[in-house]
Amino acid sequence: MKNRLAATQLQTQGLNAQVLQSIRLLGLTGQELEQELAEALAQNPMLEREEDEPVTATADAAGALDTPEALPRERAAQETAAFDELPEFPAHAGTASGFDPDEAEDRVARIAAPLSNDPALRVLEGLAMELKPADLAVAAAWLERTSDAGYLDGERDRIDAAISAAFGLRPGRAEAIRQRLLHGTPAGLAAADLRECLLAQVHDLPAGDPGVALARAMIEQSLELVARRDWPALAAVHAAPMEALRLAARLIQSLNPKPGEALLPEPAVHVLPDVVAWRGDGRWQVALNPQAAPRVRVANEYESALAEAGDHPGAGQLRALMNEARWLARGIAQRHDTLLRVARAVVARQPAFLERGEEAMLPLTLKDIAADVGVHESTVSRITTGKYLQTPRGLFELKRFFGVRLEGSAIAGVAVRALVRKLIEAERPEAPLADDVLVALLARRGVQVARRTVAKYREQLDLPPARQRGRGPRAA
Repeated sequence: MKNRLAATQLQTQGLNAQVLQSIRLLGLTGQELEQELAEALAQNPMLEREEDEPVTATADAAGALDTPEALPRERAAQETAAFDELPEFPAHAGTASGFDPDEAEDRVARIAAPLSNDPALRVLEGLAMELKPADLAVAAAWLERTSDAGYLDGERDRIDAAISAAFGLRPGRAEAIRQRLLHGTPAGLAAADLRECLLAQVHDLPAGDPGVALARAMIEQSLELVARRDWPALAAVHAAPMEALRLAARLIQSLNPKPGEALLPEPAVHVLPDVVAWRGDGRWQVALNPQAAPRVRVANEYESALAEAGDHPGAGQLRALMNEARWLARGIAQRHDTLLRVARAVVARQPAFLERGEEAMLPLTLKDIAADVGVHESTVSRITTGKYLQTPRGLFELKRFFGVRLEGSAIAGVAVRALVRKLIEAERPEAPLADDVLVALLARRGVQVARRTVAKYREQLDLPPARQRGRGPRAA
């Protein structure tokens, strides 16, 4: 009786371990899975990696055919930096000589190059519609002498003199163009020092807002005291109550002391797609990417050797390793199978998105896919987190395809947001669309939404209201 109880307990523990391992494998990203396999192969001699086999042209019920010839592996990601504390005044080195007008004009000519990561070119592209070509070349010359942080790489007067001489400018013209950079986007670019950089950013804030006037005065007169948080000295200099000083200091703290860093190229994040979708034979095909779906198996020689071992004293430990190898191989196979079935179900639900983009995104929930595949919602959640689908439209995390139904509408909220962006991008500069007008235009498309919903999506897109988007023709 005791022996049977012990065997049952051990078997239950083994099953629980397998279940837990399978659940954990579902949540691993491709990179994490590869790392897990490398460790398992190093520790368990029973395991061996299966050779990658190409996907054949035999289609099953879901219709997976040959994978495309090439799979893009890179995906851009944005990385932002926080301003934790006021830095020391940045040190700069270098001379103001060496300007070549022809080289500067050549840089301007490359503004339209779509693959350029040069931050200076992105700034010039934003100025190309309002500056004359000659002035744009001067702006490029200023940017040539600007550090990655956004500060002039040398003394302002010496750089001004060199640029003026190189381009044959009248006194003050080069400085006027620098001021356009200083008060452009991002504000503070090409500043001579930290004080000028911060003042340029405060200059664009509404003067009537709380703390703005005092913040400007503190930057102009006592920036060193702000950096040291010397409240008694600040109170004496500005004759202001402590609450007002702290409010102004927080405002200064919110400014960007290194505006140039916002223009640096985004770091490339390498992502290998887990699944691939493409159009073939008039329908959407889905298949695992063999490079992201590694498989392992128990080595044949150990299977036969263990069968001949019988009751050898060391056979027990070998059998334990054999069981671990089998569990891992089955768990990985189950992961791949679940991933493929979920991806196929997602693609079957969202063909319009793959063909027309975000504005055609349909509402989709984890529960919908769980019902289609026959698994629990938590399984769908785990297998879609950190897993990427390569499509002709781009590379997307599987989570991207899920979206709740917007009340009163037959499409997902992400689709409404895409429509708002599309309408605003198509508006005339001299006649920007107010939120209530956007509501009416969406209604014509059969999308019924409230004005506050449109405003919310517009803000999520970092788009200002119509009164701030309006702009008339600009003089060069």
